[in-house]
Amino acid sequence: MFAGRRGGQIASRYTLIPTSPFRHKTEEQRSSWRALVATLEESLRLHSHRPGTLLKLSAYLHDRTGGMIGSLSHLVREAALNAILDGSEKITKALMERVDLDEGAEQQNIPRARRRRTRSEKRIA
Repeated sequence: MFAGRRGGQIASRYTLIPTSPFRHKTEEQRSSWRALVATLEESLRLHSHRPGTLLKLSAYLHDRTGGMIGSLSHLVREAALNAILDGSEKITKALMERVDLDEGAEQQNIPRARRRRTRSEKRIA
């Protein structure tokens, strides 16, 4: 992406910031993750969403996203869009289970991705 003349122009517009996933082993690490989840949840503007729902699912969200902020953001955003489109106006675990994530997150959860794909295929048939 950053190779060649055009790549050099693109590279000059960005600064790479190396990050690592949020850890979830200690109480301090889990607390930091929950704070991130709570901040995302506070930004939701869904009429029927109960505050604290995502916070209660913070361990699931960490497991599902591998602790990556981008994967978490995508999951919540896609679930919120689906909640608006289906008229429920709330995010549930079942709704999030139907969201496909980036390849990195899905690779760490291959059995879950297979179950989700199987369910999707049954709905189509």
